[in-house]
Amino acid sequence: MNTYIVILSISILIIAGGILYRNFILSEGDLPVETGVIREFTIIAEKNKWAFKPEEIEIDRGDKVVLTIINEDAYDHGFAIDALGISQRMPANSTIKVDFIASQLGDFQYYCSVPCGEGDTDRGHRTHFDMIGTLRVRNIVSTSTTLQ
Repeated sequence: MNTYIVILSISILIIAGGILYRNFILSEGDLPVETGVIREFTIIAEKNKWAFKPEEIEIDRGDKVVLTIINEDAYDHGFAIDALGISQRMPANSTIKVDFIASQLGDFQYYCSVPCGEGDTDRGHRTHFDMIGTLRVRNIVSTSTTLQ
């Protein structure tokens, strides 16, 4: 059998499978959503506190999120949200921007992804591992329909 025919047949099967999955198996609540709403937040890695401020951000699924992240320290930090594929280095005394569409529901930790040491603060002894926060993505799209 011709190699090109085999490759074409497999490609057609993969595409058809994706279309069937998207139209008949994937629930409405899992479909990508964009609300058109832009939510802007500033997150600060506070100087010598080994903490992000705020420690919790709440948004709706489908919102475009624009984060301005400020590193007040004289040493590097990082900013990461694993489930969303975000990982950025923050050089000392700098500001970075990160933007994404919040397409997944749930609570996602953001954390410092660069080892940055430890120290004593007004909240006690803190380390690199204490630099965490939570991004909470709520569902505003109703999956129920009314039958008439």
